[in-house]
Amino acid sequence: MRKLDQKKADAYFKLRTTMIIIYLSIGFLVSYVVVFNAEALSTFNVIGIPFHYYMGAQGAVLTFIVLLFINAIISDKIDKKFGFNPEYVDTADNSKVEDQ
Repeated sequence: MRKLDQKKADAYFKLRTTMIIIYLSIGFLVSYVVVFNAEALSTFNVIGIPFHYYMGAQGAVLTFIVLLFINAIISDKIDKKFGFNPEYVDTADNSKVEDQ
């Protein structure tokens, strides 16, 4: 496998770290901030259920599932932007196994 340029590697990991911080912030928001503000959030309803209860019962789980799909899509785009090709990695790994 070829070695990655240091500037490119730093930019890649900075972008990936930024995305992870964003995902964790959203997770914290839907998990804890909603619970801490339950009294204020109980003034409006989602499909007939108080908002804080909905987020605790279903909303947080649905948010995490959506975040997983968003992360997969964005990760693929970031990998392509920086030149990481999973097909190349697979063929390189297979050729090493065959050579041994």
